[in-house]
Amino acid sequence: MLEELAVPYVLHMLPFPPRALARDFLALNPLGTVPLLEDGATRMTESAAMCQYLAERYDDPDRRDRLAVRPDEPAYGAYLNWLHHGEATLTFPQTLVLRYGRFEPDARKLPQVAQDYARWFIARLRGVDAALGEREYLCAGRFTAADVSVGYALMLASHLDLSAQFPPAVQAYWQRLQQRAGYRRALAAQHTAALAQGVPAHPSPELPPAASG
Repeated sequence: MLEELAVPYVLHMLPFPPRALARDFLALNPLGTVPLLEDGATRMTESAAMCQYLAERYDDPDRRDRLAVRPDEPAYGAYLNWLHHGEATLTFPQTLVLRYGRFEPDARKLPQVAQDYARWFIARLRGVDAALGEREYLCAGRFTAADVSVGYALMLASHLDLSAQFPPAVQAYWQRLQQRAGYRRALAAQHTAALAQGVPAHPSPELPPAASG
């Protein structure tokens, strides 16, 4: 969001999971979750809310390709729905895949749970696939914050080796999102910040460590 908006920011990188490996972070966010957004006196821990906040607070309201959809636009309801769909419907099942398929010690892993929720996630992509149809982006005839939210869920799925199961329209959409300059700058910024701050980084900037903004 910040790269798409061209808003300057300071990026603090954390080892994952920060609640276990960066205990001082709990003083800023008792939940220990990332990302954390601090903007003056504003402090936010919900990703979809951050997307909405940044789009409404920092985008130029007169820009034709603005990331927010205004209440008086016909696509406003669809925009809000997709914005929150990314986190509430598409990312949620993947957290269970991560925990019970990868993060837990071998004795506590639950392969059936991981498989079931992976299938659940793939099933939920049917709505995204249908919505795209002949459209390049989800709503309002342009790239919006809703595409950032849903795009994150697709990025996470690609790290979980689920992208081969994307329906055709979703697969093409995910490829388009990865070509955006803002997406590429964000990956590079995270990778550079991780190296500069001495946080263990994945060999590829495609999978940076946890970030708080």
